[in-house]
This record gives sequence, C-alpha cells and structure tokens, in this order.
Amino acid sequence: MITVSTSEKRTYHHGDLRAAAITAGLELLKSRTADDLGLREVARAVGTSATALYRHFPDKAALLRALAGEGLHRLGVAQRAASDAAGGGAAGFSATGSAYVRFALDNPALFRLIFANPMPHDKKTQVPADPDDAMAMLQANAAALAPAGMDPRIFALQSWSIAHGLAMLILDRQLHIDDATIDAVIDGHMAQGAD
Repeated sequence: MITVSTSEKRTYHHGDLRAAAITAGLELLKSRTADDLGLREVARAVGTSATALYRHFPDKAALLRALAGEGLHRLGVAQRAASDAAGGGAAGFSATGSAYVRFALDNPALFRLIFANPMPHDKKTQVPADPDDAMAMLQANAAALAPAGMDPRIFALQSWSIAHGLAMLILDRQLHIDDATIDAVIDGHMAQGAD
C-alpha cells in the first residue's frame, strides 16, 4: 500500500489530490492491469475518501485517461533522453525506437493503457490531431530523416509500426529477445531508410 504523510494529506484541498492519485495509480499499475484498477483502491492508496477522489475523476474512465496521459508524457521524456544521449540525428532516432520498446517492457500495463483508446486523428494526414511530445518528435525526425522520395508520414508510420509491433510481440510473449536484438531490429530499419 502506498502511504501518504499527514502533511501531504493536508495539501489535497489545494489541488494536490489529483497529482497524488495519478502517482498512486501509476504505482498500482506496476502490479496489475488497468482493468483491475479501481477508484476506491486509488483513494485508499493516497489516504483519502472515494468521494474526495470523485471530485477530480468522475469515473474510472477519467482516471484511466489521466494515467494514460501521464504515461504518454513519460514515454516522450524517455524517448527525448535516449535521443539526446545518442547525439540526435539518425542515431538519436534509432534510440527513440529502442526507448519506446524498453518503456513498454518496463511498464506493460501503462503501455497497454496508453494505446487502449484511439487518439483523435486529422482526417487529411492520418496522424494524431494534437500530437504529444513523442509523436511530435517522431514526425520531426521522420521529416528530417526520411529517404529521398519517401513521404515522411509514411516513414514515420513505418518507424512507429516497427517499434510498436516489436514491443507488442515481446509483451505478448511471442518473442523473447535481449536488448542487443531490440537495438538491431530498430537500427536495421533506420539503415534501410538511409539507403
């Protein structure tokens, strides 16, 4: 059980309960699926009543959306850090793909929750209408690194599909591969794109 100090509990009336609930929900997702997570359980984890939590999340779906949003933010942060550590460019783009797969493996329930509900898409471009940091980075890298003559949107879709597909195959226990193989699969796509 996650416990919260008495001094932390006092600050909930000033808007911190929502953040504490998201933190607790993310922690609980480490040991269960989103389907198994409940508002009352999250309320107990932060030491408040379900009624107080309902003021911030009118239902479980609202809580799950907030958790997915925070998860997507954390995925973007992990990808940005991986890209920066690799020095950006093609190496950084490959690193974002590997970071995507590793994030999924380290946070399976959260990763599945992030992609459990479709994002609103722009009908013309078929990409998310309001891209998050991870999607914006994917689009920018694809625009800069797409092979000559290839639509950057197609290159972005290929890149995302490879990373997402690899992550799902591993999560669903269809593949059992190590970090070096993850990197080789992602890097192999980039090498083909560079040809």
